[in-house]
Amino acid sequence: MSTADEQTQAVPPGAMDPEPRSDEAAHSASPSPSSSELAREGASPGAPVRPKASRGPAVIVTLIVAAIVGLSLWYLVQPQPLIIQGEADATRIDIAARVDGKVAKRPVSRGDNVSAGQLLFEIDNPELVTKLREAEAGLAVASAQLANIEAGTRAEVIAQRKAAVETASANLTLAQHTYDRVKELAGSGNAPLQRLDEVTDQLQVAQRSLDQAKAALLAAVNGYTAEERGIAHANVVKAQASIDTIKAQVDELVVKAPIASQVYQIGAELGEYVSPGVPLLSLVDLSDVWLRFDLREDLAKGLKVGDHFDMRVPALGDRSIIAEIKVIATKGEYAGWRATRATGDFDLRTFEIRAYPVEPVPQLRPGMSVYAEWTGGKP
Repeated sequence: MSTADEQTQAVPPGAMDPEPRSDEAAHSASPSPSSSELAREGASPGAPVRPKASRGPAVIVTLIVAAIVGLSLWYLVQPQPLIIQGEADATRIDIAARVDGKVAKRPVSRGDNVSAGQLLFEIDNPELVTKLREAEAGLAVASAQLANIEAGTRAEVIAQRKAAVETASANLTLAQHTYDRVKELAGSGNAPLQRLDEVTDQLQVAQRSLDQAKAALLAAVNGYTAEERGIAHANVVKAQASIDTIKAQVDELVVKAPIASQVYQIGAELGEYVSPGVPLLSLVDLSDVWLRFDLREDLAKGLKVGDHFDMRVPALGDRSIIAEIKVIATKGEYAGWRATRATGDFDLRTFEIRAYPVEPVPQLRPGMSVYAEWTGGKP
């Protein structure tokens, strides 16, 4: 009995069914998972097989990737604003020497803030100072001569000239009397004719001497002529002009700041010999700081003086600054032009755009970079 039951249990169920169902045949046709696969999936060999996971997460990931790609493509085809870069600049004053000499004093250093009229340099030139003293002495001489002429002839000179006239008149009287006697004697034959000739000449000389003395007395009484006074005045003016010229050069020995500014560069040291035209130092006016951009004319179209635009300064923590355009000037032909192509395009010039901050920015320094977004010809 037990033997028959064991044989009956050993027969597989499908052996007793001559025509299995289609679904059972499909199950029997598919390979059953091996023990290693079941062990890898964490199931025992006798446990039922779990259904595979759903495909929903894969679809979601695919949609996300497609959305990212689509947004990226859309962003790339959108027109991007042009970033233009400029630079802060300020009024710069180069101080040069107008005279030669050695640097005697230089009380300022680079980076110092100076006020208007403050001493920057002192140049030593002893020869120039000596020339000034010589010119001052020349002026003193010319002024004395003018004063002498304007004062007229001294009374002592007039008296001397009168005495000379009286002496000449007495000599003429004596010569006349001698001539008369010699002539009478020569007429009677008691004097030679040679003697008569001598006294005749002496009479003429005495007459000329009297005329000369009278002319000198008249000149002393009348004084100097208008022409002589004019010459004296001209000599004084000439001497004064010479003093002014040399004094102007002497004044250049002391170099002072023309405006309140900051020392930017130093070009000469103590004891160094400088020549006229050689830069001594450079000043920068921090109260006159502007922002400069160089733009091609196709980018600068639509801009006009008075426009405001926003820009940022990286050196100030990307600070935003509102600036106003005050200058639009073309630059030289050598700067930033694009060559003509075969299609007939014309050359594009470069324009300098100078804008000033609407509100003062004390931290803004020359040389700092600034940038702005340029869209459609408008910042």
